[in-house]
Amino acid sequence: MNAMTQFSRTAFAVLALVCATAAQAAPVEKPEKAAACAACHGETGVSATGMYPIIAGQYANYIEHALKDYRAGARKNAIMGAQAANLSDADIKQLAQWFGQQTGPLYTPSVHGELSK
Repeated sequence: MNAMTQFSRTAFAVLALVCATAAQAAPVEKPEKAAACAACHGETGVSATGMYPIIAGQYANYIEHALKDYRAGARKNAIMGAQAANLSDADIKQLAQWFGQQTGPLYTPSVHGELSK
């Protein structure tokens, strides 16, 4: 493989990564169906009580996976099962992206042992 071909492949890979990151970072408008979530999880996903999980700032793919599991009955919770039962895949994706982009008190520990918010 010559240097130009290697450069082209590398440039294409970097461009694809940048485009994928930009697509994920595009803000999602608040879905109408988020109103049902607000009763327990708060308007932006920050629950006012410890009884309900905070979903603001949670990984969107985690929320999406959890909602699909509730809908399928693989994850058991009567309230969440009933709420997820009538959600389409598109509804779930939009809800997951919206709640994932909200600011909340969730944090991810650094791989180096330091906490970052």
